[in-house]
Amino acid sequence: MLKILVTGGVGFIGTNLVNELRSRGHDVWTCDILQGEDPKHIKADTGVYQQMDWIFRHHQFDYVYHLAAEYGRWNGEDHYENLWRTNVIGTKNILRLQEIHRFRMIFFSSAEVYGDYDQLMTESVMDTVPIKQMNDYAISKWAGELQCLNSATMFKTETIRVRPVGCYGPHEYYSRYRGVIPIIVYSCLHGLEFTVYRGHTRIFDYVEDTCRTLANILDNFIPGEVYNVGSREDWTISIEALADIILKETGAKSSLAKYKGEESFTTRVKVVDFSKSRKDLQHNPTIDIQEGIRRYVAWMKKIYSI
Repeated sequence: MLKILVTGGVGFIGTNLVNELRSRGHDVWTCDILQGEDPKHIKADTGVYQQMDWIFRHHQFDYVYHLAAEYGRWNGEDHYENLWRTNVIGTKNILRLQEIHRFRMIFFSSAEVYGDYDQLMTESVMDTVPIKQMNDYAISKWAGELQCLNSATMFKTETIRVRPVGCYGPHEYYSRYRGVIPIIVYSCLHGLEFTVYRGHTRIFDYVEDTCRTLANILDNFIPGEVYNVGSREDWTISIEALADIILKETGAKSSLAKYKGEESFTTRVKVVDFSKSRKDLQHNPTIDIQEGIRRYVAWMKKIYSI
């Protein structure tokens, strides 16, 4: 049994990841800026070194999954102070503590680091192609990756970087800063109009599949590696087709969808390679978009009493 800390552990992916890790018998603790009822939860802000230092002085962890982050490009524009303090200063604080306590870390980056690149997104692209990140969120995540690489070089810390792609599912509550799936599902369930941007394609991964792969890292931890973690390459879908699925599953009126041209400041097409995750992490998604949306709609109906 391993002792593990999950920062951002009461957030969307964090909550699901904790459930997966505990189901495998690990001793899992969480920290987050939010309160929690779990006796193994500690309220703390990764952006404040003293708060994180207290945790590591009182606990000895084998692994840290560092998820704590401010999410989303528009959130990063509206609340950029929080984004940079959490995503960059917070990551530096964790790295400083890693240098002292020598735990292994899984750092959560994002597929947003691929920016405006519209070819096959293999992990090595970031090492060979000049990439233009398209928003502060993406820039902050790439800065976090560089921090991890520099720490490994200077202080021999051991970290794996992961770049999740289109994760969605239970425990992802609605806000206007969330991704396209929670926004459309919430809007359909509440009879609200929503925008569908034409010409964009994405790959979406149901969170249970994502977290199973993330938990597998513990079985084959290769320091310095980086992995795209998403669904399957052939599960690419247009946003128009995604909206159709959600409209059907929610029974909402099709007139709620307002179609516009391509959205500015975002990648038009994302073509992502997951072969490395399949090879090293036994990545094997089983829940396709139809079933995933069905499950997520059922969860949202329960949470919002619909």
